[in-house]
Formats: sequence, structure tokens, C-alpha cells
Amino acid sequence: MTALTCRLWWASPDDASPALLDLLAPGERERRARFRARADRDRYLVAHALARLALAREAGCDPAEVAFTLHCRACERRRDPRPEPHGKPRPAGAAAGLEISISHSGERVLLALAHGTAVGADVEQVSADRDTDGLVDYCLGPAERDALDRVPGDRRTEGFFGYWARKEALLKATGEGLSGGLAAVGVSGPFEPAEVLAWDSPDAPGHVRLTDLDAGPGYRAALAALTPAPLATDTGDTADLLGAVRP
Repeated sequence: MTALTCRLWWASPDDASPALLDLLAPGERERRARFRARADRDRYLVAHALARLALAREAGCDPAEVAFTLHCRACERRRDPRPEPHGKPRPAGAAAGLEISISHSGERVLLALAHGTAVGADVEQVSADRDTDGLVDYCLGPAERDALDRVPGDRRTEGFFGYWARKEALLKATGEGLSGGLAAVGVSGPFEPAEVLAWDSPDAPGHVRLTDLDAGPGYRAALAALTPAPLATDTGDTADLLGAVRP
């Protein structure tokens, strides 16, 4: 079976520049402005500008021709869905047929792009300041908690965020997001090869691939795709892509 190749771009909030603002749609500029911290605004700006540039290059069109629709699977099942558009961005317009996933944490911004197959990507900064013990029951099933308890203390926090990144990548691929329940998804131990072991949901996908990504020291990241095919990745040249936008 031919492998599905997903292209990745890594960036930093330091890549933010006023020139990138012109790439954002009015709604995106409004959402960016709601963030109080500059670092959050910069991460959002870089991620969404990078997405539009990458999609335009893949589709062979101008970035202005790239549009998005937002889809929340949880709201699709609710009697009282949230009225404002939200959820996973799905390329439309000239980029229809492509699939993306965006994630950012700390100094990492990640974009994943595939042709015709839903993908989910997540990057997490390993932070001892977060109350990971308070999140264990929310995130992990019993077997996963036991496995984490066996991790040496100096790697426990990294192990927890390894679990989190894998699970969120899977839920982002389906479009469920965190509303799908992290504990509903069972994955292999955080320092073992990434594998989906269980999925306690009537909407669990029939086929899914999961792999860890190297985000550098102090980070854990993962990529998921809803496909039976082997999953491969290649990394795009972010400097070249962003360099096309000049102040």
C-alpha cells in the first residue's frame, strides 16, 4: 500500500511580522486581537499565515484565493450548537481537497498538510509549572496511569505531555478536538513507539495512523491521519515560504 505523505512546517512566534497580517482574513484578525499576550498573538499570526501560504503553494493559487470553513463535530450532534463559527479549519476555495492541522506551544508552531486525508497534529511544551497530576484522570485511562507511574520521576512530566500530544493529535484528526475526551483514546506508553490501542467512542475512526514527531528538547509532538496506509512525513522550508512575504 502506498504511504500517505504529510508535509510539515515548523516555525516560531519570532517569525511574526506586520506583513503577515495581510494574509489573515477579517475574522482571523479579530480572533488574533482577542489574545491579551503578545506571544499568543504572534503564535496565532504565524500559524494561520503559514497555513494560507502553504495551501496556496500546494494548490498553485494566490494566498487570497485560499478560504476556510470551520467544523465542530461535537456541535453537529448538539441541539444547541454554539452560534459562532469554530472548530477544525477545512480548506475551501482554490485549496479545497487539501487537509491541514495547526498547533502551537511555547516556541513551536506546527503545520501539517495532506492531500485528501484528514490529519491532526499537536505540539506541547513540556512544562513542570502545569499541574499535570491534576490532569492525569482527565487525560489517561487506568493502564496509561499505571504506565506513567512506572516512568522515572525526572521523565514523568515529559511522559505525560507525550500522552497528551498523541491523544490531541488523534482527536484533531477526527475533528472532535478535546470535546471527544482524551481518556477515551488509549495509546501506547509515552516512550514506546506510538500506537492506538483503544478508542471508546461510537464515532471512532475505522482506520488511523499515529506517529511521534521530533519537536526538539523540551517538547513532545505527534501526528495522526485517518488512513489505513503507512504514514510518512517530509518537512517544508519555512524560511522560504515566509520569505515570499516581504514587509
